[in-house]
Amino acid sequence: MFIIAGVTIPHALADDIDQVRKLRNTESILPLSQILKNIKTTFPGTLLDVELEYEEGQFVYEIEILGHGRHIQHLKVDARTGKLLTGEHD
Repeated sequence: MFIIAGVTIPHALADDIDQVRKLRNTESILPLSQILKNIKTTFPGTLLDVELEYEEGQFVYEIEILGHGRHIQHLKVDARTGKLLTGEHD
């Protein structure tokens, strides 16, 4: 177990965090803060979940936002460019 920002996390998650830091430091992906800032104007609401996945040869941020009317927006954003790949809602 590791402790980051006062939160205890298991080794597996710590390894994931280290991998994300390496990707960010090599500029293979954009910072999540930049991605969220860019999509906030088009998809306002409350952030529910974010995952960084490797799909079809590229890193993708999968983002869920609770929008107006209590609709959940499911977004996929290219983690390297910040380009919106898909967006749909429930």
